[in-house]
Amino acid sequence: MSTITTRPAADENLAAKLPDETLRKWLRDMLLIREFEVRTMQAYQNRLIGGFCHIYVGQEAVAVGALAALEETDPIITAYRDHGHALARGMDPKYCMAEMFGRIGGCAKGKGGSMHMFDKPHHMYGGHGIVGAQCPLAAGLAFARKYTDEVIENRASTGVAMCFLGDGALNQGAFHEAMNLAGVLHLPVIYVVENNGYAMGTSVARGTTMAHELTAKAAAYGIDATSIDGMDVMEVYNGMKPIVDRCRRSVQPAFVEARTYRYKGHSMSDPRKYRTKDEEQQYEAQDPIEKLAGFMMSERKFAEADYDSLAKAVRKQVREARQWTDLSPPPDIEELYTDVYADAWGPYHGTSLPLMMKETQQE
Repeated sequence: MSTITTRPAADENLAAKLPDETLRKWLRDMLLIREFEVRTMQAYQNRLIGGFCHIYVGQEAVAVGALAALEETDPIITAYRDHGHALARGMDPKYCMAEMFGRIGGCAKGKGGSMHMFDKPHHMYGGHGIVGAQCPLAAGLAFARKYTDEVIENRASTGVAMCFLGDGALNQGAFHEAMNLAGVLHLPVIYVVENNGYAMGTSVARGTTMAHELTAKAAAYGIDATSIDGMDVMEVYNGMKPIVDRCRRSVQPAFVEARTYRYKGHSMSDPRKYRTKDEEQQYEAQDPIEKLAGFMMSERKFAEADYDSLAKAVRKQVREARQWTDLSPPPDIEELYTDVYADAWGPYHGTSLPLMMKETQQE
């Protein structure tokens, strides 16, 4: 019978041994996510972006640090707070921004919007709007990589799938089914719970789940569990890198709780009246961007002028992405009938549907 091992965060500071270029990239990625989200909020408030919109400000260290521990070909999948993961994985901001605005130049031709970022070239298999729905898909991605690497390619180690979810998704049946399947089939998948303290507007402390220690969720499935500081990108990497290496080597699943905080509401329509300003300021004082910048200024050859230059370049990139979005037109009406099925099926495809409807009405 499998036994659970709840592992503490890594003692070794692996991130501190990385070259300056790597830490600089992490800082740039977090600055890019932050600037992108600020521009997104402005556009949403000006009614240029419709639908639901969930902002990642405050949680940047989780996506950047966790993805840094993976290989570029390792598949990832996430929930609907997904802009940060898309950018951290390498999606061009202009494709991400165009998708937000519902333009044809978006990563999903403007048909997915905020909650459905998808980037196959970078092995990001979507943000998902149904809570917990990505969990069994992550198990499928892990199974596919394991089967391909072990059976077809005959490799000594396998790819690792990483699935991001919120703490509120832990009460969904799909999550538990996926965890059980991952354990039974020895799938190389890592479930990363971004515990920002709130399932929408209800805190874990007020009873969103009976297990306040979220790592206990892995116990029933004999899966290793770890809790890490999600407000520090270096600590995220320090905790995630050994887990990824172990998962790849042993072909076993893992569960990680990243303790973080979202500075904004659950979505743009959330006034966050369920928490105090003092609480928000307490976490804002632990800002992950400022932490990394402070480390680099004190321990590396990185000056305040370097930070300003990096921030300026990021603002320019996001501004250009916004301008590019304005030049990208909305999708044509015919796009309603494409990308619905993987293969064309039956008489209803392309532009024939409106024509058939018209003929039916005439009869």
